Amino acid sequence: MRGIAALVVVFDHSSYAFMAEFRRELVPQFNTSRYGIMVFFLVSGYVIPASLERRGDVGSFWIGRAFRVYPLWAAVVTAVLTLNLLGLAQIRDFGQQSAATVVVAHLTLLQELLGTPNLLLVLWTLSYEMAFYLLTVALFTIRLHQRSAAVATTLAVLAVVSVTTGGMLPPFALSDMVGTGPLVALSSIAMVVAICCASATSPVLRVFGGVLGGVPALGLVTFNGTIPVWEGLVILAVMFLGTAVHRAENGQSTWRCTARTAAVVLACAVGSSYWYGDGSHFTRRGWIVAFLLAVLTFGAGLAVRRRRIPRWLTGLGTISYSVYLVHPVLLAVSDGTIGRCRRDSLALEVAFFAVLLPLCVLTYRHIEAPSRTWSRKLMKNRT
Repeated sequence: MRGIAALVVVFDHSSYAFMAEFRRELVPQFNTSRYGIMVFFLVSGYVIPASLERRGDVGSFWIGRAFRVYPLWAAVVTAVLTLNLLGLAQIRDFGQQSAATVVVAHLTLLQELLGTPNLLLVLWTLSYEMAFYLLTVALFTIRLHQRSAAVATTLAVLAVVSVTTGGMLPPFALSDMVGTGPLVALSSIAMVVAICCASATSPVLRVFGGVLGGVPALGLVTFNGTIPVWEGLVILAVMFLGTAVHRAENGQSTWRCTARTAAVVLACAVGSSYWYGDGSHFTRRGWIVAFLLAVLTFGAGLAVRRRRIPRWLTGLGTISYSVYLVHPVLLAVSDGTIGRCRRDSLALEVAFFAVLLPLCVLTYRHIEAPSRTWSRKLMKNRT
């Protein structure tokens, strides 16, 4: 599923350069970017809490997440900054924000929710992933982690409330209120303390750390994102729906309960998108179609999960994180050298994938795989 989602996201971004006319016709009917990331979020919801509960140790969970996410992230960020120095790529304008604020915000992975523009556009989804990690740990420490269906339902209903009551906040509402620098400083300190306390042996410290991480994470999604409040809440609801499916599959909940949860999340997501007023029927249609197809894709994946999967497809899933993070760097090189096509060129689109996928095999083998080996060694030493 992750492999398919990664390819669709790559097509969405690369089509700007190579198939712009086709993209203009497609996206109003089918928002390819939202399709890909919703599949990603459903899969994350399915596997991340299971990883935490299988280990039963918050410290090991954070070690695993850090070594899974940061090494490739650091390599990609370094590559972008190097390309900028060489004149082959342009980084985004951070306005009046200091370098320290930008660096710290990105190190937390919450930059999308802290009022700091993303160095790479695709990094915005990692902020929602990190918020989900913090909420998952919070529920685990206060022993409510098996209430995934209730959490998903609550978040989905809140999404509808936020859009139907007219409670639409401007982007970065908290940052405008307290200042981006202070918010980044407070959030980063709270995050470090939360992770350390939640990883402690003391039950009191674990609960304190979980709550200290989870409550601000939910607050940032609700009051300080760049996407509409309803969509941020839908993203969290979708991830917890993935968790609810995992629980039903493992006998921790019933499929009937999960089906009801899925129906509520689907209805609330579609309803929120419909009520969200940007004046463009086709934009809403593209989002709704993408969302429904993402859920159907996840359902199809569940239906065939016990069957033999083609090796090339599982291999694509293995390198999906590299595909997701590396493709903007390759696009920057392409834009800085050959430029963008005036007419659609399927040949260049195919050539882009032909270069990207072998490159991602290399980044997986030499960055991702070794870092995961190190994380397993560290977690083994903890036990």
